Amino acid sequence: MTFFQVEKLSIAFGGLEALVDVDFQVQKGTIFAIIGPNGAGKTTLFNCINGIYSPDKGLITFNGQEIQGKKPDRIAKLGIARTFQNIELFSRLNTMENLMLGRHTFMKSGLFHGAFMWGRRSFAGREEVTHRRKVEEIIDLLDLQAVRDKLVGGLPYGTQKRVELGRALALEPKLLLLDEPSAGMNSEEKQDMIFWIKDIQDELGVTILLIEHDMKMVMDISERILAINFGSAITEGTPEEVQRHPGVLKAYLGEDEAVGDIT
Repeated sequence: MTFFQVEKLSIAFGGLEALVDVDFQVQKGTIFAIIGPNGAGKTTLFNCINGIYSPDKGLITFNGQEIQGKKPDRIAKLGIARTFQNIELFSRLNTMENLMLGRHTFMKSGLFHGAFMWGRRSFAGREEVTHRRKVEEIIDLLDLQAVRDKLVGGLPYGTQKRVELGRALALEPKLLLLDEPSAGMNSEEKQDMIFWIKDIQDELGVTILLIEHDMKMVMDISERILAINFGSAITEGTPEEVQRHPGVLKAYLGEDEAVGDIT
């Protein structure tokens, strides 16, 4: 059984075809990248996967279950988490509180239990301790100890991106969608992000679907790459194959007979 698969996925907005018959498969435990120029349809594809958009046609299969058209909360509960190109954190909450919000799908304490959370031995209290332990593991993994109690609105941009990554990990995803995780970072922060993404793959066993414009990063960490432009697939293959594909070179460099690679 294929872990994750997109088949003939299409969506249009008015007369604009944003995605046209997009196909690809992602094997469990791998890092799969989606590349393409601005406006190629990459984020639209992510929005279809995690339920923000409902595609006009096509199938999205995760662990043998069709998920296209399901609501985002249902998809999250199945084990798909996402970060966003534009940071979507609660700026007036601290790092710990933002990460705890990522545990919401696991929380069973309702209003009654929460109102009567008398000490650590209460149901809600025990649940709180369990979730905080999980969040502490994420804080250690992403080296966020120094900002645990700081409001995220006052943190450097690169650190905020790390907090958002941590909040997605708090969902304990089987498939993690990363929408331009290194956007806006300097070279040192990008290198650190590469290490963390690899750690997430290696230590947590999470499968990663990645959108990224930094081609060096894509080529360094991806096992397979799908290149798209104007909503349609150009090619899919290994980093070495994709970076030399004439259609990919033309999309990025605007050359009719491009030679070389895009790194």
